Amino acid sequence: MKICLSCVEIFAFGKHGGFGRITRALGRELVLRGHEVFAGVPRRSGQAAVESLDGMTVFGYRPSRLWEAYRFYRDSGADIFHSIEPSVATAIARVAAPRGRHSVMLVDPRDPGDWRIEMAHPSASRLQVMANRLYEDGPLVRNAVRKADAVFASAQFQCDKAVPLYGLSRSPRFLPMPVEMPLSVPEKDGAPTVCYLARLDRRKRPERFLEMASRFPGVRFLLMGKGRDAAYEANLRSRYGGLANVEWTGFVDPYRSDALSGLLARSWVLANTAAREGLPVSFVEAAAHGCAILSSVDPDGFASRFGHHAGDGDFEQGLVRLLEGDRWRALGEAGRGHVASLFETGRAVAEHEAAFREVLAR
Repeated sequence: MKICLSCVEIFAFGKHGGFGRITRALGRELVLRGHEVFAGVPRRSGQAAVESLDGMTVFGYRPSRLWEAYRFYRDSGADIFHSIEPSVATAIARVAAPRGRHSVMLVDPRDPGDWRIEMAHPSASRLQVMANRLYEDGPLVRNAVRKADAVFASAQFQCDKAVPLYGLSRSPRFLPMPVEMPLSVPEKDGAPTVCYLARLDRRKRPERFLEMASRFPGVRFLLMGKGRDAAYEANLRSRYGGLANVEWTGFVDPYRSDALSGLLARSWVLANTAAREGLPVSFVEAAAHGCAILSSVDPDGFASRFGHHAGDGDFEQGLVRLLEGDRWRALGEAGRGHVASLFETGRAVAEHEAAFREVLAR
């Protein structure tokens, strides 16, 4: 198949979010299985108009010049155009390539309440949130989702949520994100170790993770991530940089080394303090490495089934519960089994291939 992926980012060129991680992982695996893969994404600083990445041809268009995206989709000659989280580019691809098949995978569909949280906790500015909403959730985008040949969702809970949000006639089908399972059983640290794997952005509320670390001096805390707002991150380091039990690793690129896998393998618990999430890639990756999940959000029951759902925001009480009697270990193993049965790379990519073939056969 000739497959064109479309996303607001790809995990490269200085952009390292969950949407981009799914796009790069899926594209790379499809290439390995003999497919010709293109990806269209907004062009970042230092990114050339055309790049080669993991065997994919990545085209970067400037958001201020959307006709560049139109020409790319028109000339790609793809059999299927697959948007990983819809955007204005989804609508452009439909117009540019009317004879192709068009599918959408919803990764983080946001209702008005979700956008209010985004406005209250902007990564950079409220103006950026407003621009993101127009680009990712405007009338053109919703119409493109409704008219897609197939709509999928990367989490079960999003399937029913998406119906009224996009005016769909039926619930999307669940399509799992591909996540690498470690080759061997993870070897955990001898001492309690809790990790954070997310951007150091306001919506992720890393200060709550650091406050928890200040109350557990006998527990090791790994802070993996980097912020988009340098001043906000500097303030965090100024307030909490003196905590002896916190290791600030910065951004850890999983495509450059196996350091991320090693850190997750050693960790007992993944703590997610975000105000709002879809189903984060970090949940699935951490569970694949046998980590229990401690989180104030509970997408698809990941926290309540495989850790502790701190719905009241009391992460400290949740951590005590997980550490008592090594309760985290059995919960982490249950999560690892769940990920292996549903999200393991070979299984998940095979489901994507089958879904694409179904769409092409219609």
